[in-house]
Amino acid sequence: MPPNDEPPVSAFLQLYDEALPHVYGYLARRCDSVSTAEDLTAETFLAAVATTRTGGEVNVPWLIGTARHKLVDHWRRVGRNRALLEELWESSEPVVDGNDPIDALHVREVMTRLLPHHCTVLTLRYLDGLPVDQVAALMDRTLHATESMLMRAKAAYRQAAADLTDDQHGGAR
Repeated sequence: MPPNDEPPVSAFLQLYDEALPHVYGYLARRCDSVSTAEDLTAETFLAAVATTRTGGEVNVPWLIGTARHKLVDHWRRVGRNRALLEELWESSEPVVDGNDPIDALHVREVMTRLLPHHCTVLTLRYLDGLPVDQVAALMDRTLHATESMLMRAKAAYRQAAADLTDDQHGGAR
């Protein structure tokens, strides 16, 4: 390795050591399996390598943003195959919103009953806490279309939760 390549490599390795728990943790809480989280983490860091090779600057927020894009791309792929949708969220870690744990099993079960784009918009808006305009940008939609999708996704979530409760109680609420 030429001497002038060592400092960037060393700096990247430091960033990797610092950012890996954040990037992997972000993805592990949102992915359908450990292997998916690992794959998306690897894709995120490969994108970082490509960016640094072209002179771009990479930091932890950049990596988290890239991981979010990789996750959205993953959900799009999942959405193309309905059979994979049923596996979504089955092996992910419990969901925590701030300091208040929510019933992760219930949320996961309800989410498996939703369309992939509904899962995506609800996760980006409520789990990640992104404003609607950023959700729109990530999903390549207009603000108005995203607001409409969010309203439909919330209605679908409420209906799926009610249906799940009915199913669990033998049809009677």
